[in-house]
Amino acid sequence: MTSTTSKGIAGWSILVTGGGSGIGLGTAQRLAADGAHITICGRTEQKLIDAVPLIQSVATDGATVSYIVADVTVEEQVVASVAATAKATGRIDGLFACAGGSLHLGSILDADIDSVRATIDLNLMGSVICIKVAGSAFRAQETPGSIVLMSSGAGKFPHPHLWAYGVAKAGICFLCETSAEELGALGIRVNAVAPGIIDDELMSFITAGGPLLDNYLAEMPLGRVGTVDDVAAAVRYLIGPESSFVTGETLGIDGGHHLRRGADYSLLFGG
Repeated sequence: MTSTTSKGIAGWSILVTGGGSGIGLGTAQRLAADGAHITICGRTEQKLIDAVPLIQSVATDGATVSYIVADVTVEEQVVASVAATAKATGRIDGLFACAGGSLHLGSILDADIDSVRATIDLNLMGSVICIKVAGSAFRAQETPGSIVLMSSGAGKFPHPHLWAYGVAKAGICFLCETSAEELGALGIRVNAVAPGIIDDELMSFITAGGPLLDNYLAEMPLGRVGTVDDVAAAVRYLIGPESSFVTGETLGIDGGHHLRRGADYSLLFGG
C-alpha cells in the first residue's frame, strides 16, 4: 500500500542530503511547508543546526525537523541518516539526494586527479549509496517511496573547464534511468533535476556578476538567473504523488539553457 494520499506529502518522512544550505535547505523548507517530516544531513554540523529553525518556521501540519551529521560517500552514515528519518513515523517515504559540488575546475590536460576523483565520489558515488540505502529501506518496509537525485545542466551538455563535475552529473542522469528501470517493479520511483545557474551560495561567485554570468545569460532563452524556489518546486513535484506516473526522468530547470550551449568556465581563468 503506497503512502501517497489526497493530502499530498503531509505526514511523509523525507530525507534531504546536503540540507544545510542552498537548494537542499530551500527544498527542505518547501517540503516542510507541505507538512512533511524532514531530516536533513550534511558534513558541517553548524550549518545543519542553523538550518533547522529556518525549516521549522515554515513547517505545517505538525511536521517535525531534525538533523544528523553524515557524509554521503560513507555508506554507514547514509544508513544512519535513513534510520533517523524513519524515527518520525516508522518509515521513510522520500529522499532528495542533493549533496554534491565541484572540487575541480580547469582543463582535462592539467587535471588534478585526486580532485577529479573526489568530485565523482561526492556526486555520483554519493547518489549510488543513497539509492542503495533508501531503496533497501523502501523494500524492507514494503512501502514504495520516491527518490529525486541532483544532476545539473553540466551533466547534459558540455561546460568547458567544468568537465569533471559534468561527468559526475552525467553519470547521475544515467543512474536515474537505470535505477528507475530496476526499482520500478517495487513501486519505487527515481527521478532527477538538472538545474542551470541558480542564485544560491554555491554559485554566488558567478551570480555576483562578471564575464561568466554574462556568458550564461546570453545562452538562456529566459535570460535570468534561477532561484532556489524554482528548483524546490520541481523537486516537490517529482517527489510527491502528483508525479506518480513519472520515473526515470531528468527535469531541466535552466531557463532553456540546454537549448543552446554550456557556459564557458575557462572565463574564470581569463580564457
